[in-house]
Amino acid sequence: MKVLRRQRDTTLQDRLVWQVASLLLAYPDEQYAARLATAQQLLAHLSSPPADLLGRAVAALAGLDPMRAATGYVDTFDMRRTCTMYLTYWTAGDTRNRGNHMLEFLHAYQAAGAAPPQHEAPDHLPVVLEFAATVDPAAGRRLLVEHRVPIDVLRDALATSGPVYADVLTAVCATLPPAGPADRQRAQQLASAGPPTESVGLQPFTLTVPPRRTQEA
Repeated sequence: MKVLRRQRDTTLQDRLVWQVASLLLAYPDEQYAARLATAQQLLAHLSSPPADLLGRAVAALAGLDPMRAATGYVDTFDMRRTCTMYLTYWTAGDTRNRGNHMLEFLHAYQAAGAAPPQHEAPDHLPVVLEFAATVDPAAGRRLLVEHRVPIDVLRDALATSGPVYADVLTAVCATLPPAGPADRQRAQQLASAGPPTESVGLQPFTLTVPPRRTQEA
C-alpha cells in the first residue's frame, strides 16, 4: 500500500510540474497574467525539487511587462531553430516522415478521448505537457520519455538563449527517467549537426521550421 501511495504521490507531483511548465511555456498572450497566477497557485502544492526551478521562472516572468515578455518569447523560440518546441522537428526535421511522427501525438490524444489541438501543432511541447498533466499522465509520460532527447537539446540551448525557460525545461526533465549514454550521445549529435533535412512537402501537416507566429502590430 505504501508503494502504491508513493507512486500516486509521485504521479501527482509530476503532473503539477507538467501543468506549471505548460503554462509558463505558452506564448504570452492576453491570458499571460492569469496563467502566471495559476502557476503560482499550483506551486503551493509542489514539494519536489523542481518547485524551486519553477518558482524562480514564475518570479522572473512575472517581473516582465507583457510586451517585453512576448518579444522575448518570439526571439527565443520562434527565431532560433535550436530552440523550437516542436518535438518532431528534432526527430524528423524537414522530411516527409514528420507528418507520420505527428500522427503519433494525435493518436495518443484521440485514444485518451481528447480533441486534437485547434490552434497549435500536436507536437508542441506545451500541448504535450498539458495533455500529460490533465488528460492521460501515462500516455503523456510516454510521449515525453520518447522525446527526451529533443527536450534535452532544447534545455541545453535555452541555457544560453533563454535561461528563464531553461529552468522550466530542467524541471520537466527531473520528472523523466535519467538520460542514458545513448540518449546523451544522440543529444550531442543533434545539437551539433541539427535534425535531418529533405526538400519535400510535409503531409498531412505543412509547417515552416520552426513555425512562425503571426504578430499583431
